[in-house]
Amino acid sequence: MGHMSLRPEQLRSHQWYGTDGLRSFSHRARTRQLGYLPEEHLGKPVIAVLNTWSDINPCHVHLRERAQAVKRGVWQAGGFPLEFPVSTLSETFQKPTPMLYRNMLAMETEELLRSYPVDGAVLMGGCDKSTPALLMGAASADLPTVFVPAGPMLPGHWRNEVLGSGTDMWKYWDDKRAGLIGDCEMSELESGLARSPGTCMTMGTAATLMAAAEALGVTVPGASSVPAVDSGHDRMAAASGMRIVELVRQDLRLSRILTREAFEDAVTTVLGLGGSTNAVIHLIAMAGRAGVTLRLEDFDRIARTVPVLANVRPGGGPYLMEDFHFAGGLPGFLSRIRDLLHLDRPTVAHATLRQQLDGVQVHNDDVIRTRDNPVAQEGGVAVLRGNLCPDGAVIKHIAADPSLLKHTGPAVVFPDYRTMQRTINDPSLGITAGHVLVLQNAGPKGGPGMPEYGMLPIPDHLLKQGVRDMVRISDARMSGTSYGTCVLHIAPESYVGGPLALVRTGDLITLDVEARSLRLEVTDAELERRRSEWTPPPARYERGYGALYSEQVTQADTGCDFAFLARPGEVPDPYAG
Repeated sequence: MGHMSLRPEQLRSHQWYGTDGLRSFSHRARTRQLGYLPEEHLGKPVIAVLNTWSDINPCHVHLRERAQAVKRGVWQAGGFPLEFPVSTLSETFQKPTPMLYRNMLAMETEELLRSYPVDGAVLMGGCDKSTPALLMGAASADLPTVFVPAGPMLPGHWRNEVLGSGTDMWKYWDDKRAGLIGDCEMSELESGLARSPGTCMTMGTAATLMAAAEALGVTVPGASSVPAVDSGHDRMAAASGMRIVELVRQDLRLSRILTREAFEDAVTTVLGLGGSTNAVIHLIAMAGRAGVTLRLEDFDRIARTVPVLANVRPGGGPYLMEDFHFAGGLPGFLSRIRDLLHLDRPTVAHATLRQQLDGVQVHNDDVIRTRDNPVAQEGGVAVLRGNLCPDGAVIKHIAADPSLLKHTGPAVVFPDYRTMQRTINDPSLGITAGHVLVLQNAGPKGGPGMPEYGMLPIPDHLLKQGVRDMVRISDARMSGTSYGTCVLHIAPESYVGGPLALVRTGDLITLDVEARSLRLEVTDAELERRRSEWTPPPARYERGYGALYSEQVTQADTGCDFAFLARPGEVPDPYAG
């Protein structure tokens, strides 16, 4: 990195504050109104601290305090921090899914950074959709940027068991439906599953994408796994605040960090962690904003080169994110796959990734495995093709029952999620363990918002017989904390007339993960006949944000961004005089 340092009059914020006109006088007067002295801010890098804190986001409920640590770091380094509240995307509470609103936070992030007198940004998030949303918007705005991950919550506890949020919820809910545990146990589990602020502490979507952000080089080293309530999290936030001021002075913009090589390394990282399938959609969307074309094929190609080394639930286990952190965290993990990474690219903290990994160690070889003792021989996600998914589908095969990875069975089709919930336990459907459960109309437009419906429940009567996995197929997503033989992200989706819309109960479907194939065993002529009879379903929204979303959202294989946000083109900086 160069050692040049911007002069005060070269700062972007100077256009608002430093000129002779009436507007600058007004901006200075209003800053006095805010209670600031001229010497507190004039000529200093102005840093926007974008905070996704809210009272209903348990993953981010500590970020109100952490923002103070970020500001402390900015002040220490001679900058001037301004905190902005932005949309809070709570995976737990926001319906139909925060995926519907990911692009809204991305728009908000981009436009706030562009329209205000700021020179750099610190992004605070971590819950599933917040990381990609903030980075998508920041990539489009292209200012110097540092990401502060919210960090995982404390491990769950129940009686003598350590629980993983999400993963164990699905497991014990199935146990309850199978009649193995009762209401008393469930009541205790309710209080033991999630014990502190922070994201899921399994290798779910939140942990996966925070790790991806660190792999991209947009966090300070080791940031992605610091437990949310650890004092180290405060220190990491302060270090991030100090770092952003230096990045502004060097004019090191996000576009210098978010390169093709950085995204390939993020894909390698996600696959080697046995991370969430959701990362496929988000990384493709984030890359698109950085002008990098990332395809499903890139994931499949890289998956064959990288072993899974993170022994963390749900793909491995028994460990959780706190174990991963103290075993060496992401720096330790990356040190084991150096030969698969682009080591000469810059990060926000170092001139090169090579420098960043210098002297890094792993402290527990069972949590972060060595190359000769992997959790799995190759990356945890496979990309499938076939007449059922011409534009691709994904499966997290390391979280599936191995006996189902090559399977042919008759389909049981549910036209939507509510119908599935109402009828899945209907004995007249005659569902056996060999059937293939198919959910339609749960994709980006059909869901709407592509909710996490993909881990379809196994019927109660089969659970009682001890069945714990079946082949399940949909155009939905699934929670990164979930597990099972779930084929997801089928593109194009059924709602827009993709082949998934044409499947009927009784059709044979063949899944063959080794061959990377998903086929509907129906003739092309019969599919054509069904296609001619297909009628598009009615619009989900007649007005509002939902209508904009339906009109603009792209399919899963291209990242579910909005077409008008994803396309190339210049957006001028506003005139501030």
